[in-house]
Amino acid sequence: MSERKKNEIIAELNEKLSTLKDRQTKLETEVRESADKRDRLNGRVKVLRDEVMDLRTQRDEVNSKVRELKQRRNEMTAKIHEMLEEIRTLQEKSKGPAKRKPPISREALQKEVESIDWKIQTTPLTLKEDKELVQRVKQLETQLAIYRKLEQLAARITHLRTEVRTRQSESELLHRQLTENAQKSQETHVKMVAKIEESKSLRKEADDMHRKFLQVKERKKPLQEEAKIVLDQIRRLKGEIREELQKEKEESQDALRETLEKKAKEKLKRGEKLSWEEFQLVAEKGMTEED
Repeated sequence: MSERKKNEIIAELNEKLSTLKDRQTKLETEVRESADKRDRLNGRVKVLRDEVMDLRTQRDEVNSKVRELKQRRNEMTAKIHEMLEEIRTLQEKSKGPAKRKPPISREALQKEVESIDWKIQTTPLTLKEDKELVQRVKQLETQLAIYRKLEQLAARITHLRTEVRTRQSESELLHRQLTENAQKSQETHVKMVAKIEESKSLRKEADDMHRKFLQVKERKKPLQEEAKIVLDQIRRLKGEIREELQKEKEESQDALRETLEKKAKEKLKRGEKLSWEEFQLVAEKGMTEED
């Protein structure tokens, strides 16, 4: 194959190589873009994962508070029921003494007792009169005991009712706090679920982009292999051309040496002066005028 033909083939191969490199460059750009987008998506997924963890921690803390508030409210409700039951029991106990309540007021009974006590202490009495007055005081004290029992029961019931109202107010406050925190927990949970779903969607997109990244890299391989083959062909042809040129150069130099050698021999025979190149050639060959 002639040198010209080989150069034409090299030009065609260089054009093909250039096309292959352009295609590789486009694929490399696509690879970088896929990798960059994949990395951005994975970065966003990581941010979302951290946000989900924060929201889960917040939700769990609120849920813990909700459980605590529920427990306190339930304990409060149980205590209220216990006090209401005690009030009903005390009201039931009050019915007996209320039926036996004297027709005379407590103040009148107390006044009469004090009057008798004063009379016993300040007035000379016979044994019979003293005994009658003591007996009367006992009767009055029995009647006063009924009033005192009713007063004790009423005081306890009043105290319990005040406690019930206080506990009911506290229970209502606990219920409001519980409701607010339960709503906050639900809102936080909804945000967390939304971010989890967004993270799943982005993760899927990132995985798709990674698959595309790998696919594009695979598409590069045959181009690289083909480019290597073309480059090897170009190098081989250029090597052949260099060898041929070197051979031609050597052949030209050999021909020139033969011409110089022949000319030098003729000059020697004629006894003419040699040029420097001719002298060197004669020295190498060891020629003499006799040759």
